[in-house]
Amino acid sequence: MSELVYKICPEALWREAEAAGRFAGAPVDHADGFIHFSTARQAPETAARHFAGARDLLLVAVRPGPLGPLLKWEPSRGGDLFPHLYGALPLAAVAWVKPLPLGPDGRHVFPDLGEAE
Repeated sequence: MSELVYKICPEALWREAEAAGRFAGAPVDHADGFIHFSTARQAPETAARHFAGARDLLLVAVRPGPLGPLLKWEPSRGGDLFPHLYGALPLAAVAWVKPLPLGPDGRHVFPDLGEAE
């Protein structure tokens, strides 16, 4: 699969990952035993559902290929398949990182997720 997957992450937590050279996950990821990702279609709902009103977020775009078999597609809400990473995210798999600001309506403003890396 060549389509990017996305992680919504507090900026401070991502800066720690950059310093460490890998992202081991957010507290919710540790609790669930895997790193949660979303597809481009799923990311806005994920932001609204789990990060409503949160500031200082980043959107991390990840190439699935380098993650190999540690990335699994599993059913979640409504039976939709979500990408879950069973291991740390190597920063080499990251295509880009962009701010995820709040718009005037209080919802997060996403960059164009159809763009190439």
